[in-house]
Amino acid sequence: MSLQKNNSKFEDIKSQDIVILRNLAAEISEIAHLPVHSTIISQWERTNDLKPGRPVVWINEVPWHEIQSCGLLNIQCENEVARRIEFELKTLLYMWHNARVDMIVEPVYRLPVVIYDTGFGISPEAEYAGSQSSGIVSRHFVPQIKDENDIKKIKLPEISVDWDETKKRKKILEEIFSKYLTVELYGIGAIWFAPWDWLVMLVGVEETLLSLATRPSFAHALTERFLEASLYRLEQFEKLKLLSPNNGNFRIGSGGFGYTSDLPKLPFSALGISSTEQWGFATSQIFSEVSPAMHKEFALNYEKKWLEKFGLSYYGCCEPLHNKIHILEEIGNLRKISISPRADVKIAAEKIKNRYVISYKPNPAILACEQWDNEFVRNELQKNLTVMKENGCIVEVIMKDISTIRHQPSRLTEWAKIASEVVHQFV
Repeated sequence: MSLQKNNSKFEDIKSQDIVILRNLAAEISEIAHLPVHSTIISQWERTNDLKPGRPVVWINEVPWHEIQSCGLLNIQCENEVARRIEFELKTLLYMWHNARVDMIVEPVYRLPVVIYDTGFGISPEAEYAGSQSSGIVSRHFVPQIKDENDIKKIKLPEISVDWDETKKRKKILEEIFSKYLTVELYGIGAIWFAPWDWLVMLVGVEETLLSLATRPSFAHALTERFLEASLYRLEQFEKLKLLSPNNGNFRIGSGGFGYTSDLPKLPFSALGISSTEQWGFATSQIFSEVSPAMHKEFALNYEKKWLEKFGLSYYGCCEPLHNKIHILEEIGNLRKISISPRADVKIAAEKIKNRYVISYKPNPAILACEQWDNEFVRNELQKNLTVMKENGCIVEVIMKDISTIRHQPSRLTEWAKIASEVVHQFV
């Protein structure tokens, strides 16, 4: 969301790095002007507008460290800023050439506005255990908020903008990308609103869940304070004219792209729009095993106050929501619901039907199996998509949370090929 100060300097990008970035921009520009993109965009828009048709597919959250270890990205720039941009462009090209499914490539480079955010005044403290090779860690959180007196540790964030630095960076990138990519400033287009996913890191997992039953007033006060701080931040984003449209080639929540005709069609370079012209998002993953009544009382009742600020809403991430559809119906602008690998697809499909988009998440563990099995992958997709089709569901298929592909990038390519073939059977 915010860009922190660091030692990297845009103005120090050398000529040899410029050549590398410009060549990548030229390749992206050529792909972006292919006519296929308008067809794919229409498929995403149809889906998000709740109109029937084939499921759309997207892959994200890829284990790039494994692909890099296979020598398939080969970052060459020397300047740290240039290396980050090179990585961004090369991963985009890699997905297009190897696992594109329904991705979109645009002749645009979106440069984030330089935003400084003081945060909530408190940060998680954790003890880590994990693997340096995989990048996956396990954390034990050290409780910092133990009672209602500690809740005041959560401060209201203050936002500021460095427009001079933003404009300087834009000018430099315009010179680098030249005629190939349009450089557009982009503000805040997506806000991850997950109160309990953050609060649990401050309170502790067991302590959080026990508080719902034994200290309900504490749990309510905690959530209320987080909501207050988040709404205060959103108000500042609006006052500073930092909100940008996200109804396009932007990830919405934990799902796919935001194309829709049910939000105003504004230039994506627009700054200063209202949150009512955006998609909103909320999730409470830590409430996976909490009853619907408790989920509503301690999470949804607060999340609704957040989501009502937006034009359309996406709900959920990794938590199983198949038995909570009836409480999610209380979100007036709800459009998409995450159906994670832990959810019962049949129950979800029977309850949702065509009233909301099902953001279906196949289990990424299928990419981590000891032996790769094309037919098993195909059968799993066909089985679940058939159940959803029988119930008239409107579906996006999002393969995400991929922790490993066992250093076999071909698995991503195979999954993408199979998924594309399967969804086209459900036209």
